[in-house]
Amino acid sequence: MNTNKLNINTLVDEAKFTRFHWGVLIWCLMIIIFDGYDLVIYGVALPLLMQEWALNTVQAGLLASTALFGMMFGAMSFGTLSDKIGRKKTIMICVALFSGFTFLGSFASNPTEFGILRFLAGLGIGGVMPNVVALMTEYAPKRIRSTLVALMFSGYAIGGMSSALLGAWLVPQFGWKIMFLLAGMPLLLLPVIWKYLPESLMFLTKKGETEKTRVIVKKIAPEQEIGPQTTFVLNEPTAGDDAPLRALFQQGRMFSTLMFWAAFFMCLLMVYALGSWLPKLMIQAGYSLGASLMFLFALNIGGMIGAIGGGVLADKFHLKPVLSIMFTVGAIALILLGFNSPQAVLYVLIAIAGAATIGSQILLYTFVAQFYPTAVRSTGMGWASGIGRIGAIVGPVLTGTLLTFELPHQINFLAIAIPGIIAAVAIYLVNLKASVDGQSLAAHEVKAKPITQKATQ
Repeated sequence: MNTNKLNINTLVDEAKFTRFHWGVLIWCLMIIIFDGYDLVIYGVALPLLMQEWALNTVQAGLLASTALFGMMFGAMSFGTLSDKIGRKKTIMICVALFSGFTFLGSFASNPTEFGILRFLAGLGIGGVMPNVVALMTEYAPKRIRSTLVALMFSGYAIGGMSSALLGAWLVPQFGWKIMFLLAGMPLLLLPVIWKYLPESLMFLTKKGETEKTRVIVKKIAPEQEIGPQTTFVLNEPTAGDDAPLRALFQQGRMFSTLMFWAAFFMCLLMVYALGSWLPKLMIQAGYSLGASLMFLFALNIGGMIGAIGGGVLADKFHLKPVLSIMFTVGAIALILLGFNSPQAVLYVLIAIAGAATIGSQILLYTFVAQFYPTAVRSTGMGWASGIGRIGAIVGPVLTGTLLTFELPHQINFLAIAIPGIIAAVAIYLVNLKASVDGQSLAAHEVKAKPITQKATQ
């Protein structure tokens, strides 16, 4: 009997950008905006929390780390869970966690209660990230995949800026609790998200959900002929990938997995070191507090430009060389920050540093998502992100310790630049041949399989 086989991977890779893709992008962007709001909200409330609960800087720092620890465990656990139960269900669980427990944070009566609630919210904040990236990656046409993921990730900056602007407007009048009460709004949107956010097409195909797959395929490629005998297949080998965590170290992936972990650790160390201490470093260099805060703004603007610009370049040249160059250039910019320069030059150097840290963090997720096959994609991103969160915890502590030694200004920035060089080397050493489509990405040695083919059963 003749049966049409429809190759889902090739269908998605070659698809035109449709209204359906717009829907996936917008819903993923909204979830990331909510996530970014909940992540930044602590910084907005911190001055009032320190005053209300008489916290010193060490206690405030430890309270901030509770969410980071939650993000680390959330990224690892929910990334793995998603490869078992699907992206959509896991995203819903994570949104409920970070929104619900941040909302409950407004009712905390002491630092201990608050810290526990921030840890639980952190589970959702860290867990949603790899899953939203995986979903966007699996639906994005190949020619604009990196760009779309970078655009989606700009939601973090939007969420963070929304949190800061709302805080400046509402907190003086209503107090810090209003920010946490507003964080509960995504809970009201869960039924709408459930209705409109699609499940991963790759996941549905792998699980044999033929009818659900058929409906989504018609939305992605309305011109595609699908008959009653059409079956859906993936061109990715899944043998050995049934245990996702173990699969990260099989089929030649071990060394590259470790290199990704090293790059994530170093990148997030730099992101949080700069985010926490850049104003202080610039004040020590002789600049005013106002100017130092503007440097922090330039860092984040550079991060947005770096993510989107890097995504466009990656779609033309591939993520590996783009990321290696970005990390290297960023390290050079950080070293140059240690020397006296005109203020305009400093803004440019800090923006470049932002592009190479915040922007590269976003592109790293895209690289990992494209490296691993569907069956282990969220696990790969979750564990890389989790290891990176250790760097996020270590970075501010190491930088703060470094500042206590009162070393020359140049040494401080050199110390932050060194992880960038290590990250550049780690990405350069990633073996593309071990990736799911490494040959086509690295050398275009294998032609794409046709979307449909006749098979005789």
